[in-house]
Amino acid sequence: MQGTRKPRAAAPAPVEHIARSIIILRRQRVLLDVELAALYGVTTARLNQQVRRNLRRFPGDFMFQLSAEEHAALMLQNATSKPGRGGRRKPPLAFTEHGAIMAATVLSSERAVEMSIYVVRAFVHLRDLLTSNKELARRLNELDGHIARKFAKQDEVISEMLKAIRQLMKPPEPKRRGIKFTADWS
Repeated sequence: MQGTRKPRAAAPAPVEHIARSIIILRRQRVLLDVELAALYGVTTARLNQQVRRNLRRFPGDFMFQLSAEEHAALMLQNATSKPGRGGRRKPPLAFTEHGAIMAATVLSSERAVEMSIYVVRAFVHLRDLLTSNKELARRLNELDGHIARKFAKQDEVISEMLKAIRQLMKPPEPKRRGIKFTADWS
């Protein structure tokens, strides 16, 4: 067919890779600055520099800096080097979904804009997984209740059947004849 073009296949999205980089801190899903910088194709220093130059664009629900305790816990968890030995000197910045998008706008590079789409998709993917897991848990609870009710009914029926079988297994009690006395004492 002339004039009909086959749509180009989209480049494989690194959504799963990005989703694995998203962690939960302070009850929020976030990407650390080092991960976000790698995705956007810039150094962590460049990303943080641009963010600090545009701090008004990053309210607390878009980005926050980890506390020393959170940073230490992450260093232990991820086996990163200690400060003074090539490691970071400041705790990293953590970007929420909205903060990651805003970071792409302050970097304004083609790669940052392109990758921000994948970052959003990764956050949406995790949100969908969470929703589907909640739905699955709800359905499992319903099924568990349904099975429990079925078993309760079956237990009653089986119990009644066992009583009937036990009744049938008992030998019949002989009929007792009463002792009769005759009053013939003559």
